[in-house]
Amino acid sequence: MPARRIGRVEVSAIGLGAMPLSVRGRPDERQAIATLHAALDAGITLIDTADAYHLDAGDPGHNESLIAAALAAYGGDTSDVLVATKGGHTRPPDGSWALDGSPEHLRRAADASLRRLGVEAIGLYQYHRPDPAVPYAESLGALKELYDAGKVRAVGVSNAGPDRIRLARDILGEALVAVQNQFSPSFRSSLPELELCAEMGLAFLPWSPLGGMGEAGALGSRHRAFHEVAGELGVSPQRVCLAWMLALSPCVIPIPGARRAVNVRDCALAAGLALSAEQVARLNAGG
Repeated sequence: MPARRIGRVEVSAIGLGAMPLSVRGRPDERQAIATLHAALDAGITLIDTADAYHLDAGDPGHNESLIAAALAAYGGDTSDVLVATKGGHTRPPDGSWALDGSPEHLRRAADASLRRLGVEAIGLYQYHRPDPAVPYAESLGALKELYDAGKVRAVGVSNAGPDRIRLARDILGEALVAVQNQFSPSFRSSLPELELCAEMGLAFLPWSPLGGMGEAGALGSRHRAFHEVAGELGVSPQRVCLAWMLALSPCVIPIPGARRAVNVRDCALAAGLALSAEQVARLNAGG
Protein backbone atom coordinates (compact mmCIF):
# COMPACT_ATOMS: atom_id res chain seq x y z
CA MET A 1 0.00 0.00 0.00
CA PRO A 2 1.55 3.35 -1.03
CA ALA A 3 1.82 5.83 1.84
CA ARG A 4 0.98 9.48 2.42
CA ARG A 5 1.52 11.76 5.39
CA ILE A 6 -0.70 13.31 8.04
CA GLY A 7 1.62 15.66 9.84
CA ARG A 8 4.62 13.63 10.94
CA VAL A 9 2.79 10.30 10.63
CA GLU A 10 2.91 8.09 7.55
CA VAL A 11 -0.37 6.31 6.73
CA SER A 12 -1.83 4.30 3.89
CA ALA A 13 -2.92 6.35 0.87
CA ILE A 14 -6.44 4.98 1.32
CA GLY A 15 -8.08 5.00 4.76
CA LEU A 16 -11.28 3.48 6.08
CA GLY A 17 -14.28 5.49 7.22
CA ALA A 18 -15.75 3.25 9.93
CA MET A 19 -19.05 5.10 10.40
CA PRO A 20 -21.21 2.57 8.42
CA LEU A 21 -20.29 -0.12 10.94
CA SER A 22 -22.18 1.61 13.76
CA VAL A 23 -25.07 3.70 12.42
CA ARG A 24 -28.45 2.70 10.99
CA GLY A 25 -28.11 -0.36 8.76
CA ARG A 26 -24.94 -1.47 10.51
CA PRO A 27 -23.81 -5.11 10.26
CA ASP A 28 -23.59 -7.45 13.22
CA GLU A 29 -20.41 -7.33 15.29
CA ARG A 30 -18.86 -10.39 13.65
CA GLN A 31 -19.15 -8.88 10.17
CA ALA A 32 -18.03 -5.46 11.38
CA ILE A 33 -14.86 -6.84 12.91
CA ALA A 34 -14.22 -8.92 9.80
CA THR A 35 -14.49 -5.74 7.73
CA LEU A 36 -12.00 -3.93 9.96
CA HIS A 37 -9.61 -6.89 9.82
CA ALA A 38 -9.91 -6.97 6.02
CA ALA A 39 -8.83 -3.32 5.99
CA LEU A 40 -5.77 -4.12 8.08
CA ASP A 41 -4.97 -7.14 5.89
CA ALA A 42 -5.12 -4.86 2.83
CA GLY A 43 -2.54 -2.50 4.33
CA ILE A 44 -4.90 0.24 5.48
CA THR A 45 -3.38 2.05 8.46
CA LEU A 46 -5.81 4.98 8.82
CA ILE A 47 -9.19 4.33 10.43
CA ASP A 48 -11.56 7.27 10.88
CA THR A 49 -14.23 7.26 13.58
CA ALA A 50 -16.12 9.62 15.91
CA ASP A 51 -17.72 9.45 19.32
CA ALA A 52 -21.11 10.18 17.66
CA TYR A 53 -21.03 7.15 15.38
CA HIS A 54 -23.74 5.10 17.06
CA LEU A 55 -27.50 4.68 16.87
CA ASP A 56 -28.76 6.82 19.75
CA ALA A 57 -27.99 7.70 23.35
CA GLY A 58 -28.24 4.01 24.24
CA ASP A 59 -24.87 2.97 22.79
CA PRO A 60 -22.55 6.01 22.96
CA GLY A 61 -19.18 5.62 21.28
CA HIS A 62 -20.13 2.30 19.66
CA ASN A 63 -17.78 2.81 16.72
CA GLU A 64 -14.76 3.70 18.87
CA SER A 65 -15.34 0.65 21.10
CA LEU A 66 -15.76 -1.57 18.04
CA ILE A 67 -12.47 -0.39 16.55
CA ALA A 68 -10.65 -0.92 19.84
CA ALA A 69 -12.02 -4.47 20.04
CA ALA A 70 -11.08 -5.21 16.41
CA LEU A 71 -7.52 -3.97 16.89
CA ALA A 72 -7.13 -6.00 20.09
CA ALA A 73 -8.39 -9.15 18.34
CA TYR A 74 -6.25 -8.75 15.21
CA GLY A 75 -3.47 -11.29 14.90
CA GLY A 76 -0.93 -8.95 13.29
CA ASP A 77 0.97 -5.83 14.28
CA THR A 78 -1.22 -2.73 14.64
CA SER A 79 1.39 -0.36 16.04
CA ASP A 80 1.39 1.70 12.83
CA VAL A 81 -2.41 2.15 12.70
CA LEU A 82 -3.62 5.72 13.17
CA VAL A 83 -7.11 5.90 14.65
CA ALA A 84 -8.56 9.35 13.97
CA THR A 85 -11.62 10.28 16.00
CA LYS A 86 -13.80 13.35 16.34
CA GLY A 87 -15.79 15.29 18.91
CA GLY A 88 -18.42 18.01 18.72
CA HIS A 89 -21.41 16.06 17.41
CA THR A 90 -23.90 14.55 19.83
CA ARG A 91 -26.73 12.04 19.48
CA PRO A 92 -29.85 12.88 21.54
CA PRO A 93 -32.08 10.02 22.75
CA ASP A 94 -34.18 10.17 19.57
CA GLY A 95 -31.13 9.34 17.44
CA SER A 96 -30.97 12.72 15.71
CA TRP A 97 -27.75 14.71 15.25
CA ALA A 98 -26.98 17.75 17.39
CA LEU A 99 -23.94 19.93 18.04
CA ASP A 100 -21.94 20.89 21.11
CA GLY A 101 -18.71 22.71 20.43
CA SER A 102 -18.30 24.09 23.93
CA PRO A 103 -14.83 23.65 25.43
CA GLU A 104 -16.36 21.80 28.37
CA HIS A 105 -18.02 19.25 26.12
CA LEU A 106 -14.96 18.76 23.93
CA ARG A 107 -12.76 18.11 26.97
CA ARG A 108 -15.24 15.53 28.32
CA ALA A 109 -15.66 13.96 24.87
CA ALA A 110 -11.91 13.57 24.37
CA ASP A 111 -11.52 11.92 27.78
CA ALA A 112 -14.33 9.48 26.95
CA SER A 113 -12.76 8.69 23.57
CA LEU A 114 -9.44 8.00 25.25
CA ARG A 115 -11.11 5.47 27.55
CA ARG A 116 -13.04 3.74 24.76
CA LEU A 117 -10.03 3.51 22.46
CA GLY A 118 -7.83 2.36 25.32
CA VAL A 119 -4.95 4.69 24.45
CA GLU A 120 -2.85 7.20 26.34
CA ALA A 121 -3.13 9.77 23.55
CA ILE A 122 -5.43 10.06 20.52
CA GLY A 123 -3.43 9.99 17.30
CA LEU A 124 -5.62 12.54 15.48
CA TYR A 125 -8.49 14.38 17.17
CA GLN A 126 -10.81 16.34 14.88
CA TYR A 127 -13.43 18.98 15.60
CA HIS A 128 -16.43 17.33 13.95
CA ARG A 129 -18.55 20.27 12.83
CA PRO A 130 -18.77 23.98 13.74
CA ASP A 131 -21.37 24.77 16.39
CA PRO A 132 -23.08 28.09 15.58
CA ALA A 133 -23.78 28.61 19.29
CA VAL A 134 -20.05 28.62 20.17
CA PRO A 135 -17.35 30.88 18.70
CA TYR A 136 -15.14 28.72 16.50
CA ALA A 137 -12.00 30.06 18.19
CA GLU A 138 -13.24 28.83 21.58
CA SER A 139 -13.76 25.31 20.27
CA LEU A 140 -10.33 25.31 18.67
CA GLY A 141 -8.84 26.61 21.90
CA ALA A 142 -10.12 23.53 23.69
CA LEU A 143 -8.40 21.30 21.12
CA LYS A 144 -5.18 23.25 21.62
CA GLU A 145 -5.46 22.58 25.36
CA LEU A 146 -5.87 18.86 24.69
CA TYR A 147 -2.79 18.93 22.45
CA ASP A 148 -0.71 20.85 24.97
CA ALA A 149 -1.77 18.41 27.70
CA GLY A 150 -0.57 15.46 25.60
CA LYS A 151 -4.03 13.91 25.31
CA VAL A 152 -3.98 14.20 21.51
CA ARG A 153 -0.94 13.96 19.26
CA ALA A 154 -2.37 16.00 16.39
CA VAL A 155 -5.51 18.00 15.57
CA GLY A 156 -7.80 18.25 12.57
CA VAL A 157 -10.95 20.13 11.63
CA SER A 158 -13.91 18.80 9.70
CA ASN A 159 -16.60 20.49 7.63
CA ALA A 160 -14.61 23.72 7.61
CA GLY A 161 -14.29 26.38 4.93
CA PRO A 162 -11.10 28.24 3.99
CA ASP A 163 -11.52 31.02 6.56
CA ARG A 164 -11.97 28.54 9.38
CA ILE A 165 -9.02 26.47 8.19
CA ARG A 166 -6.82 29.56 8.29
CA LEU A 167 -8.13 30.47 11.75
CA ALA A 168 -7.41 26.92 12.89
CA ARG A 169 -3.81 27.24 11.71
CA ASP A 170 -3.48 30.56 13.56
CA ILE A 171 -4.74 29.05 16.82
CA LEU A 172 -3.35 25.52 16.60
CA GLY A 173 -0.09 26.13 14.78
CA GLU A 174 1.79 22.93 13.98
CA ALA A 175 -0.79 20.88 15.89
CA LEU A 176 -3.16 21.27 12.92
CA VAL A 177 -2.41 18.54 10.39
CA ALA A 178 -5.65 17.65 8.58
CA VAL A 179 -8.98 18.82 7.19
CA GLN A 180 -11.86 16.38 6.65
CA ASN A 181 -14.58 17.64 4.30
CA GLN A 182 -17.15 16.07 2.04
CA PHE A 183 -15.76 15.57 -1.46
CA SER A 184 -16.82 13.21 -4.25
CA PRO A 185 -17.67 13.19 -7.97
CA SER A 186 -21.12 14.43 -6.93
CA PHE A 187 -19.86 16.99 -4.41
CA ARG A 188 -16.88 18.98 -5.63
CA SER A 189 -17.53 22.26 -3.83
CA SER A 190 -14.73 21.47 -1.33
CA LEU A 191 -12.10 21.79 -4.08
CA PRO A 192 -10.97 25.20 -2.71
CA GLU A 193 -10.36 23.58 0.68
CA LEU A 194 -8.42 20.76 -0.97
CA GLU A 195 -6.24 23.27 -2.79
CA LEU A 196 -5.71 25.26 0.41
CA CYS A 197 -4.61 22.12 2.23
CA ALA A 198 -2.06 21.42 -0.50
CA GLU A 199 -0.77 24.98 -0.13
CA MET A 200 -0.59 24.78 3.69
CA GLY A 201 0.88 21.29 3.90
CA LEU A 202 -2.23 19.75 5.48
CA ALA A 203 -3.76 16.37 4.70
CA PHE A 204 -7.19 16.53 3.06
CA LEU A 205 -9.45 13.62 4.01
CA PRO A 206 -12.53 13.39 1.75
CA TRP A 207 -15.48 11.91 3.61
CA SER A 208 -18.14 10.07 1.62
CA PRO A 209 -15.68 10.04 -1.33
CA LEU A 210 -17.90 7.63 -3.28
CA GLY A 211 -21.06 9.59 -2.59
CA GLY A 212 -23.59 9.15 -5.37
CA MET A 213 -21.67 6.21 -6.82
CA GLY A 214 -22.92 3.57 -4.41
CA GLU A 215 -20.48 2.76 -1.63
CA ALA A 216 -22.14 -0.64 -1.22
CA GLY A 217 -21.64 -1.39 -4.90
CA ALA A 218 -25.00 -0.32 -6.39
CA LEU A 219 -24.11 1.90 -9.32
CA GLY A 220 -26.14 4.38 -11.29
CA SER A 221 -25.28 5.93 -14.63
CA ARG A 222 -24.83 9.56 -13.62
CA HIS A 223 -21.00 9.48 -13.58
CA ARG A 224 -20.43 8.23 -17.08
CA ALA A 225 -16.74 9.07 -17.33
CA PHE A 226 -15.96 6.99 -14.24
CA HIS A 227 -17.80 4.04 -15.75
CA GLU A 228 -15.99 4.49 -19.08
CA VAL A 229 -12.54 4.59 -17.46
CA ALA A 230 -13.44 1.61 -15.28
CA GLY A 231 -14.35 -0.34 -18.41
CA GLU A 232 -11.07 0.60 -20.05
CA LEU A 233 -9.07 -0.61 -17.06
CA GLY A 234 -11.23 -3.58 -16.09
CA VAL A 235 -11.85 -2.37 -12.55
CA SER A 236 -14.79 -0.98 -10.57
CA PRO A 237 -15.90 2.67 -10.94
CA GLN A 238 -15.37 3.03 -7.19
CA ARG A 239 -11.72 2.10 -7.57
CA VAL A 240 -11.37 4.62 -10.40
CA CYS A 241 -13.00 7.30 -8.24
CA LEU A 242 -10.51 6.85 -5.40
CA ALA A 243 -7.55 6.70 -7.78
CA TRP A 244 -8.76 9.96 -9.36
CA MET A 245 -8.79 11.62 -5.94
CA LEU A 246 -5.27 10.43 -5.22
CA ALA A 247 -4.17 11.92 -8.56
CA LEU A 248 -5.55 15.36 -7.63
CA SER A 249 -2.91 16.06 -4.99
CA PRO A 250 -0.43 14.21 -2.73
CA CYS A 251 -2.30 15.72 0.23
CA VAL A 252 -5.48 13.73 -0.48
CA ILE A 253 -6.22 10.61 1.59
CA PRO A 254 -9.76 9.33 0.89
CA ILE A 255 -11.60 7.52 3.69
CA PRO A 256 -14.34 5.48 1.97
CA GLY A 257 -16.84 3.74 4.21
CA ALA A 258 -17.66 0.05 3.94
CA ARG A 259 -19.77 -2.57 5.66
CA ARG A 260 -18.28 -5.61 3.92
CA ALA A 261 -14.76 -6.93 3.52
CA VAL A 262 -15.08 -7.24 -0.27
CA ASN A 263 -15.69 -3.50 -0.60
CA VAL A 264 -12.74 -2.66 1.64
CA ARG A 265 -10.44 -4.77 -0.51
CA ASP A 266 -11.60 -3.10 -3.71
CA CYS A 267 -11.09 0.37 -2.23
CA ALA A 268 -7.60 -0.48 -1.02
CA LEU A 269 -6.55 -1.54 -4.53
CA ALA A 270 -7.20 2.02 -5.74
CA ALA A 271 -3.89 3.07 -4.22
CA GLY A 272 -2.07 1.07 -6.89
CA LEU A 273 -4.24 2.06 -9.85
CA ALA A 274 -2.46 4.34 -12.33
CA LEU A 275 -4.61 6.67 -14.43
CA SER A 276 -3.33 8.37 -17.55
CA ALA A 277 -3.28 12.16 -17.79
CA GLU A 278 -6.03 11.93 -20.39
CA GLN A 279 -8.21 9.81 -18.10
CA VAL A 280 -7.71 12.20 -15.19
CA ALA A 281 -8.66 15.12 -17.44
CA ARG A 282 -11.87 13.35 -18.46
CA LEU A 283 -12.77 12.69 -14.82
CA ASN A 284 -11.92 16.28 -13.87
CA ALA A 285 -14.30 17.52 -16.54
CA GLY A 286 -17.29 16.44 -14.55
CA GLY A 287 -17.63 12.69 -14.71
